[in-house]
Amino acid sequence: MATVYFYEKPGCVNNSRQKQLLEEAGHQVIAKNLLTESWQAEQLRAFFGELPIAEWFNYSAPAIKYGEVHPEQLTERQALSLMVTNPLLIRRPLMQVGETRMAGFDQQKVAVWIGLANSQTEADLQTCSRTPASLACHHD
Repeated sequence: MATVYFYEKPGCVNNSRQKQLLEEAGHQVIAKNLLTESWQAEQLRAFFGELPIAEWFNYSAPAIKYGEVHPEQLTERQALSLMVTNPLLIRRPLMQVGETRMAGFDQQKVAVWIGLANSQTEADLQTCSRTPASLACHHD
C-alpha cells in the first residue's frame, strides 16, 4: 500500500476520520501539521492541480467566514500568497504519495488514486463539522 503524507489541522474531527479511512485501507499515514509547515507558493501550488482557485480554500477559515477574503475574486498569485501567510485558508487535507499530490478528501478520487477499503462512509468528510466537539476545526 501507499505511504501518504497527510497535512492536517491537528484536532480536526474530519481529518481524523480521513486518516482512519486511509489506515483501514492499509496505507501508512504520516501526519504533518498544515499550520506549522513552512510553505512556499510553488510547493503549495502543486497540491491543487487543475482545481479552480476558489476550490483551493477552506471555507471554514475565519477570514473567509467574516468576509475578509473572497476566494472567487483572487488570482493564483494572490491566493497562494494569502495561504502562505495564513495556512488556515488552505483546503484540508493536503496529501502526497510519491510525486502525486491532492487537496481535499473526495473519497471517490482517493479510492481511484490509491485505494480505500470497502468501508467508505457516506458522511461528508470534506466540510468541517459544525458540532460543538469540533469547533477546533473552525476557529483556531
